[in-house]
Parts: sequence; structure tokens; C-alpha cells
Amino acid sequence: MNKPDLHAAAEALVAFIHEGIPLAHTMGLSLRRYDGERLVLRCPLAPNVNDKGCAFGGSLTSLMTLTGWGLVELALRQRAEDCDVYVGESTVRYLSPVWGDFEAEAQHADDADWDAFFATLSSRGRARISVICQVPGENGNPAATLEAKFVAKRRVAAAE
Repeated sequence: MNKPDLHAAAEALVAFIHEGIPLAHTMGLSLRRYDGERLVLRCPLAPNVNDKGCAFGGSLTSLMTLTGWGLVELALRQRAEDCDVYVGESTVRYLSPVWGDFEAEAQHADDADWDAFFATLSSRGRARISVICQVPGENGNPAATLEAKFVAKRRVAAAE
């Protein structure tokens, strides 16, 4: 896919997220960029602020989870795979407060491989892939991280 097609696919995904996940709309989730390997989504601080004036940890986790899920969903859509995607497991670390608008970046983990993921999906009808996400913080250090395994399971076609 070329860059305009990637951007259009990511915009369509964000619209899908807003329609299906009311929390994402309330959070103010929007697309920052997608290059086929990395997805970056963002949120404004105002609807995600906590009692201390910084970003609510639940909002950071939600954004990272949606970004990781979105990365897998986009890879499946690009290959016309009709699957349900969900988080199999995840680990979150909060490393420093976020005092302004924030974004999350997702990519597959170093030990993960899209080719292996799609080969497994083809043979078994389900597959998992490890994804890493981070919310950038100050001085180039992450403010929060999420390591997750996302599972894709082929949908069963409805009988006509």
C-alpha cells in the first residue's frame, strides 16, 4: 500500500473505533500517523486528566491498548482477513507523569514476525502476535509502556 492508502486505511480504522468504542470518542482519540509498520494515535489531555492535573493512567493504558489493537487490525485489513482481534495478555508500566496531550506508538515486538503470524492464521484460523507500545515522555524516555499479545481469530461466515 502506498502512503495515501495507508493513511486512508488508518483514518477508516479510527472512524470504526469511534463508532464501536464510545470511550475512544470521549477520550478524543485521533490519528497521528501510520506507515505500515508503526501506528501512532493521540489524545488531548483535557478529557483524560486526573485529580493531579496529569494524564489519567487508565487513559494511557486505553490509548496504548487501542493503538496496539489498531496495528493488528490494520495488518489484517490490508490482507483482507476477517478476524476478531482481542488482547490475550498485557503488561503496563507507568514510568513518569504526562502533563500535556499525549500519544501512543505501537509496533510489533522484536521477536514477532508478521509472516509467521499470517502463516499461523492461515493454517489454524487464529494467531497471536506480540506488540509493544509506548507513550513518549520527557527527554526521549517513555512515560508508559505496554507489552501485549494480541490474538486474531477468523470469523465464521454466516450461513445464507
